[in-house]
This record gives sequence, structure tokens and C-alpha cells, in this order.
Amino acid sequence: MTRPTPSADAFEPGSPIAAAFPGGLATRRQVMGDAFVERAFSQADEFTADLQELVTSFAWGTVWTRPGLAHKERSMITVAMLVALGRQKELEGHVRGALNNGVTVDELKEILLHSAVYCGFPAALEGFRTAQAVIRQWQAEREQPHPPQAPA
Repeated sequence: MTRPTPSADAFEPGSPIAAAFPGGLATRRQVMGDAFVERAFSQADEFTADLQELVTSFAWGTVWTRPGLAHKERSMITVAMLVALGRQKELEGHVRGALNNGVTVDELKEILLHSAVYCGFPAALEGFRTAQAVIRQWQAEREQPHPPQAPA
């Protein structure tokens, strides 16, 4: 049985975590893209929906919305940490998010090269493989011709 789309309703009304959900959802969509968020929510079921709600409220609604760092800087840090942790699946999403936030392909390359020194070459090699696939897909999506707009 699937649950309805994750929402702040999972938390006690008026609680700080419930209040963080709308801003977290907006930030998550801005960084990761609507398709990514819709996929995450549509795949949520009775077992995983609470986690999607918590990630959206806590990570995206309290940390990513803080004023101390721009989204681009947060993305760069997140990419580096995910390489260090060897979390390739999460790295896929956050490489795309980094590109969405204005991190350039050259900047991603430098982050990954830098990670070789501090995280080890095996981690950096896996990070490069993951990032390369995401970058190729992201670039291909931008090269798609857009359908002509109907005259207004």
C-alpha cells in the first residue's frame, strides 16, 4: 500500500520540523529538479515515506535554507563529502544538483581531483565514473531541441 505524497502532515502541527517542510520542499525542487523530487516521492511507500518527509524537512528545510553558504557552495561541499563516503547513488543526484546550482563541469573535475588526495584514488575514481555519467546525461538533455513555441 502506498501513502499519499509526503507532506508536513506527518509531523506534529506547528512543530519546527513541520514548519520547515514547505521551504525544504521548495529548496529540494530548486536544487535537485522537479523530476528528481517527484520520482523520490512517487517511489515512497508506507516504509519509506517518513524518511522522505524527514529528509525534506530537516536536511532541505533547515540546513540547505541557512544563509551562511550559497546553494552552489553547499553543492560543492556535498559532492566532496559523498565522494569521501563512497555514496555513489546519492552522488548521482547531487552532481546533477550541483550542475543545476551553477557548479561547472571544470569545478566538478577539480573537486574530484582534490578528493583523490584526501579520500584516496579508489574513491576519486568511483566519483569520476559517477559524475561522468551524470554530466553526459545532463549535457545531452540541454542539447535536445526545444519544440517551437506557438505564437501568442
